[in-house]
Amino acid sequence: MVRAAVLPAVGSPLEIAEIDLPEPGPGQVRVRLTAAGVCHSDLSLSNGTMRVPVPAVLGHEGAGTVVSVGDGVDHVRAGDDVVLNWAPSCGLCHACGLGEVWLCERALTGSGNVYARRADGTDLHPGLNVAAFAEETVVAAGCVLPAPHGVPLTDAALLGCAVLTGYGAVHYSAQVKVGESVAVFGAGGVGLATLQAARIAGAETIIAVDVAPAKEELARAAGATEFVVASDRTPKEIRRLTGGHGADVALECAGRAVAIRAAWESTRRGGRTTVVGIGGKDQEVTFNALELFHWSRTLTGCVFGNSAPARDLPVLAEHIRAGRLDPGTLVTDRITLDDIPGAFENMTAGKGGRALVVF
Repeated sequence: MVRAAVLPAVGSPLEIAEIDLPEPGPGQVRVRLTAAGVCHSDLSLSNGTMRVPVPAVLGHEGAGTVVSVGDGVDHVRAGDDVVLNWAPSCGLCHACGLGEVWLCERALTGSGNVYARRADGTDLHPGLNVAAFAEETVVAAGCVLPAPHGVPLTDAALLGCAVLTGYGAVHYSAQVKVGESVAVFGAGGVGLATLQAARIAGAETIIAVDVAPAKEELARAAGATEFVVASDRTPKEIRRLTGGHGADVALECAGRAVAIRAAWESTRRGGRTTVVGIGGKDQEVTFNALELFHWSRTLTGCVFGNSAPARDLPVLAEHIRAGRLDPGTLVTDRITLDDIPGAFENMTAGKGGRALVVF
């Protein structure tokens, strides 16, 4: 039996409970968690913005040590440090055939499986495949990648979602170039990672936008050269900070219709707006035909930053070792498993950056 944070039903508070975790079967790996990030996507799963089979153990951003492996697993063994990969690509579907592994059509099929049980025998599903809000988990072999050498597991845990998403959004989705101006809307965990990635890309003016003035220090530490408190004047303020033109690139990391619209309006004529955050289906954004023609902006979405974990983890590790990237600066609270419900409350209120569960 291990302790875990269980979501009994959509919209219900998380419950800390003991669960019965089986030994790994063929093609599976058992991992003892060292750390797990509390991501806004977990909140979206709990409140129904994104669908998840329930009851479930959430948590999809984590790192730990292999306890045991099932038959057929040969890329890791007991004692290896690993990063959890919540979106393993199948390599067989149409998207994978195009090389767009972040859009794999089968990436989340494991979330529908029963992977453990509560003490009373209730079946449990692994939220986003990996169920990282637990002392230990059992996952498919494709959900574990060797942890980068020389990177502490508490930092490596954040590579599994926030850092991969932010880095990928800048380098692959928006394709930020040296000397460009960048506006990042939302200074939570992904937003802070995006700011760091914009700095690595060589952006000259990096503007962070958030509704909370208290996040200015976090944003500037991550690479922001300017900070704007979100309001209905935000697009005008960003134009003022960019010579009257608007940002070359705006990245929306909050998943809010009002922020997406503000990011669009803050982008220069001919610039690029990228939606990184996950919004609800009731969050509608409208455009008129004339503005689409006149502004000639590009509006794109991205999933997981258009990243490929096996390809990108070594790149991120090199940035960390060279001192260009510091995942630890994303973390505003180091908490225990019992504190996860409180971390969800803070996210709902828009407080802080990333909470990190340290086991």
